[in-house]
Amino acid sequence: MKHNFELKAGACLGTLVLIMSVISFFWTPYDYNSMDSGQRFSAPSASHILGTDNFGRDVFSRIMAGGRNSLFLAVFTVAGAALLGSILGLTAGFIGGITNEIIMRVIDTLNSFPGIVLALLFAAVMDTSQFSLFIALLILFTPSYTRVMRTGALQYKDASFVRAERIIGAGFFRITFIHILPNIAPSLLSASVIGLSNAILAEASMSYLGMGIQPPEPSWGRMLQESQVFFFNAPWISIAPGIFIMLTVIAFHMLGEGLRRSFGKTGS
Repeated sequence: MKHNFELKAGACLGTLVLIMSVISFFWTPYDYNSMDSGQRFSAPSASHILGTDNFGRDVFSRIMAGGRNSLFLAVFTVAGAALLGSILGLTAGFIGGITNEIIMRVIDTLNSFPGIVLALLFAAVMDTSQFSLFIALLILFTPSYTRVMRTGALQYKDASFVRAERIIGAGFFRITFIHILPNIAPSLLSASVIGLSNAILAEASMSYLGMGIQPPEPSWGRMLQESQVFFFNAPWISIAPGIFIMLTVIAFHMLGEGLRRSFGKTGS
C-alpha cells in the first residue's frame, strides 16, 4: 500500500471526477442546455473556462453534466453485470454438470461476437434510450464477470470449509454467497473498478455512433461526435470531452490495478 502509486493516483483522479459529476446534480456554472448565439465558438476565458460550442453553450457545464450521465450509467452497468455475472458464475462453477455447460455455452456465444457490435445490435433493436443502452452494455459486460466468478467457485468448491458446510447440510445459497463469495470479492472488486473504465469507453463509443444518450442530455461521446466538424475552427469543443474521457478511463484503470496489486500483496 505504501508504494502503490497506481492506487493513490487512481483514487485521486477518480474522486475528482466523481465529485464533479455529483455536484452537477445541484450546480453547474451555466445551464448546460442554455444557448446564446452571441457567444458561439467563444475561446476558453475567465467567464467560460473551456469555451463555448456552436450553440453558445458553456462547454464546462456540459462536461459536468455529461460526466454525470456517462459515469452513473457506467456504475449501474458494472453493478448490474457484476451481480448477474456473480449469480451465473457461482451457479456454473459450484453446480457444474449440465448447468455449467448451458451457462458457459451461452457466455461463449456472446463472446464470439465483437463486444461493441453486439451492444450496437441490441441498442438498435430497442429504442434509443438510456435504459436500452444500459441493457445493451449489461449484456456486453456480464460474460467477463461470469468467468471471474466461475473460476473462483471452481477454486473453492472443494475447499475444506465448503466440505464442512456440506456435511452439516448447508444449501447452495449459504455455501456460495456466504462462504465462497467473500473469498472471491477482492478479485470481483478490482475487476469491477477496471470495468468502469471499459464501460465509460463503451458508452462514449455508442454515444459517438448515435446509439447512446440522446439530446438534449449531454454525454462525452456525443459531445465528441457533435464537435468533430468544428475541430479546426474551435478545437476546444472536441479536446475537452476527449481529455475527460481519457482521464476517467486512466483513473479507474489505475485504481483497479492498484487494488489488484494491494489484494495480491495482502493474500501473499
